[in-house]
Amino acid sequence: MQSFVAVDFGSTFTKAIAVDAGSGELIARAEHRTTIDTDVLDGYQACRTALLAVDKGIAKAEVLACSSAGGGLRIGVVGNEELVTAEAGRRVALSSGGRVVAVVNGGLTATSLKALRAERPDVVLLLGGTDGGNSAVLENAAAVLAKYKWRRPVVAAGNIEAQGVVGSMLAEGNVPHVLADNVVPEIGVFAPDSARAAIREMFLAHVIGGKNLSRDPGFARMVRAATPDVVLRGVEVLASLHGDVAVVDIGGATTDVHSVIELDPEDANLGREVVATHPVTRTVEGDLGMRWSAVPVVAAGVEAGLIPEDPVLRVAAKRRHDEPSYLPDSADETSYDELLARVAVTVALRRHAGRQRVVFGPGGRVIERSGKDLREVDLLVGSGGVLRHNGPDLAARVLGAVAAGAQEEGWLVPSGARTCVDTEYVLAGVGLLADVAPVAAEGLARRVGSNIHGTGTTGN
Repeated sequence: MQSFVAVDFGSTFTKAIAVDAGSGELIARAEHRTTIDTDVLDGYQACRTALLAVDKGIAKAEVLACSSAGGGLRIGVVGNEELVTAEAGRRVALSSGGRVVAVVNGGLTATSLKALRAERPDVVLLLGGTDGGNSAVLENAAAVLAKYKWRRPVVAAGNIEAQGVVGSMLAEGNVPHVLADNVVPEIGVFAPDSARAAIREMFLAHVIGGKNLSRDPGFARMVRAATPDVVLRGVEVLASLHGDVAVVDIGGATTDVHSVIELDPEDANLGREVVATHPVTRTVEGDLGMRWSAVPVVAAGVEAGLIPEDPVLRVAAKRRHDEPSYLPDSADETSYDELLARVAVTVALRRHAGRQRVVFGPGGRVIERSGKDLREVDLLVGSGGVLRHNGPDLAARVLGAVAAGAQEEGWLVPSGARTCVDTEYVLAGVGLLADVAPVAAEGLARRVGSNIHGTGTTGN
């Protein structure tokens, strides 16, 4: 049986699945703590041993991998102004599987470059100007990077007419770089695909090896992209099967939301937005998590009116922050985890989606909308240990709470979606297989939807 092995080198755990190359059938799965303290391939070898115990034929399988180990992909954005290029850059960075660690508006100076260096970005996304527009800020930023000997990779995706000048400046300064199409070719248009592909190229060429995660060059050959980038690709495959899809992944430090929807023509370019909504989107909420970020989860829940002020819950959250490996040892502690998960999911989806409000202007009563409308999402998928390991009833309650009160408050979150949980953690595998074995990817994606009826629907 010909097979693939899909591996996710996560920040905490390394997960591996063996998949039939023809059907996408899941043959075996394994996980081991990510061995950053020694060599990340040590954890992978432990997973491989477990997979081979199920089927020795896996020894001949092609290995595809993604990674968020060692802090994942850190991206800095340099743009003209926050409302246009810097905001567009932030969206590109997130959809590329990165975490935005710095945003510089208004171009680049020696002072702001020093602040950028302090954040240690793995890749800098350099933007500025619409096509045919002002290129002065973009060209000046390239000149500053060259003058001060910037040595980390740069993706230049600004005014297309300035590409030649920008590329020459960066080359003369020995700055590693890739030129991409403009992310904002004109006001109201958002075109992230070229820049996203360029970031992936730089991640593979410069970042993976630069993190010193393994002494074995085979590690760099295995890795195809950053894990969140791969998961988002997996969500695209899932959407091809189920229609509009949103996936919310609750981690220890962050809660990620991925969505793939068919945009309403009115939403594709909301009149008040200078950066258009995109059908494929990822957001990362760095203050919403089950352990390291448990304390701000409580604060966010109280502020949003989702939970009352409760000193006992704050103590429970502080314990989880102080002991990130803590596992609930009583019914009360399990209920605290459920409450944290419910708040994290609800707040993360609200931030990812948009909001609709009634405002009064010169023309009278007007409905104002912003963001991405997820109300018609067909399938809401939950991921993360708290949902995978605590049974379908808890997952149903957590995902079902998303729609509560949303309509009255104008939140454009999923309101009638079917729900399920990626219990086998296969979405990363789906994304890894999507472009090399699409039939297998689709077969594997069907496993995600196999428990749709077991977790209820939002709004119940």
